[in-house]
Order: sequence, then C-alpha cells, then structure tokens
Amino acid sequence: MSDVSVRLGPNKYGKAEVRLVRITRDSPRHEIEDLCVTSQLRGDVDGSFLTGDNSRIVATDTQKNTVFAFAKTHGVRSPEQFLQALAGHFTTEFDWIDGGLWQAEQYAWDRIASGGPGEDHSFVRSGRATRLAAVQVSGGETHVTGGVKDLTVLKSTGSEFWGYPKTEFTTLPETTDRIMATSVTGRWRYLPEAVEAGIDYNGVYDEVCRVLLDRFADVHSLALQQTLYEMGKAAIAARPELAEVRFAMPNKHHFIYDLARFGLENDGEVFIADDRPYGLIEGSVIRDGVADAPGAWLELPSFV
Repeated sequence: MSDVSVRLGPNKYGKAEVRLVRITRDSPRHEIEDLCVTSQLRGDVDGSFLTGDNSRIVATDTQKNTVFAFAKTHGVRSPEQFLQALAGHFTTEFDWIDGGLWQAEQYAWDRIASGGPGEDHSFVRSGRATRLAAVQVSGGETHVTGGVKDLTVLKSTGSEFWGYPKTEFTTLPETTDRIMATSVTGRWRYLPEAVEAGIDYNGVYDEVCRVLLDRFADVHSLALQQTLYEMGKAAIAARPELAEVRFAMPNKHHFIYDLARFGLENDGEVFIADDRPYGLIEGSVIRDGVADAPGAWLELPSFV
C-alpha cells in the first residue's frame, strides 16, 4: 500500500451519551435535571490519527468527568447554558482545541402531586417529548441551538391531500378528510446577539413547544409541508431570539381498514397504523434578514 496517497479529513472525538442526573437540594423542595450529554473536540490533534501521538488528546474519560464536575460547580440551569460552559472550558483550557460539538438530550420529570410531603422530592417521568440542545464552536464562532424530538401529534380530521401528479404507478387515492400524524423533530437556532445578551432557554423551549402544538392543531392542512411551514413561522413570530427553525416530520400513516369483507361499514372509525415505509418531510423556516450560519448545523446528527 506504499503507493497509496491519502490525507486526513475533518475529524472530532469525545465521549458520547454521558448520563447525568443533577438534584438541586438547596431547599426542601428538590429539583431534578436529567441529561444525556455528548462532548466532542476539534483542533490540532492530527498526530493521534496519523502516528498515535496522544500528547494533545484530552482523554474522553477526562471529558466525561468534566461533565459531572461542571454539574456540581456550574449547575444545570438549562442544557444550552450547561453546554456553553463546557464549550468555553475546553476551548480555553487547551490552546490546541479550537472547536467542537456539545450536545444534550434532556428528559422531563413531573412532580408527583400527592398532597403530602413526598411531592417535594418525588417525581414521575413524563414521556411526551425529549428536549434537544447543541453548542457548536467552529471557525471562531459559537452557535447555540435548541430543539425537541419525539413530539408525536395526530389530528383526526382537518387534513386533506389531493391535486398531486398521477402516473401509472400512482395508487394513492385523493382525500379531503384524513388522519394526519407525525413525530416532530425540530431544532431552532438562536441569534448570536440574543445569546450574547442572555436568553431564558427554558422559557423559550416551553413556549416554542406550545406554539408548535397550537399551530399543528389550528391549521387546516392541505399537506404536511404546509403544516411544517406554518409551525416554523409561528415559532419565529413568537420568539424574537430565533433565527431559523429546521424540521423533520415523518408521516405516521393511518389507513382505513377494510371491514366490508366482514359485512361491516367503516365510516372513518377504524384504522391500521402502518409504521413503514413512510413519507419523510424536512424543511426549514428562516427569519428574513438574518445571516446564514452553516456552521451551526455542522455534523449535527440526522433528524431521523
């Protein structure tokens, strides 16, 4: 293989899926933050790939331990702020590390409303959706994104699909009344000036999720694409901190089940939920006048 000519391409490394639970005990009423954190670094670390020289490798175990230590020293006010603290540490503590990608999923817990003293420190896991956050440092710029995944929604009417081209391979019938269901993954990019000024990330997350649900429910949809656009537009209108929103929305197909063979009428009441194959709709909604920021999305995992 001596005649093969290659070069090392873009790379990053780190510790993936660090499971962190932080309990705040500064009063009898406890708070819980439950995160899965991934830390990956970029910089002048080519020697490790090319010759096995690890003199500039901040060990992935060190990155893991830093996550837990920062949970104690910095707290976890929001996943976005926590990731920014990690990013600032690694890119200043080690002068050969000039960037990276820090990601978190946050899992929600509700307080158990028992009416007794246990509700101050007893929780039940809520499973409606998973919160997303990412901090990207690339090319001397820092980008912060928030998001949500597994936000599964369905409307039993108020959705149509018709007017599409027909070919000899088209079997899908047009409809003016159908079930529309999807599992929303959305990520929103914060304006850099808003990040610098300070953002209530928890408040933004709560409001954006509420707006997305409200708009999904309210739009009389002629296509999931139309609903996607209206949801993104509503989120940007609601929060001036947002520059853009990106979505992936797989169709969760529900087909009328054939009951006629049993002598039964099915008037849009009984469906079979078919999980694959599925339509996959992706798109972004961007605030007019804001600069593009491709570095914000660099190497973020696929939405689905």
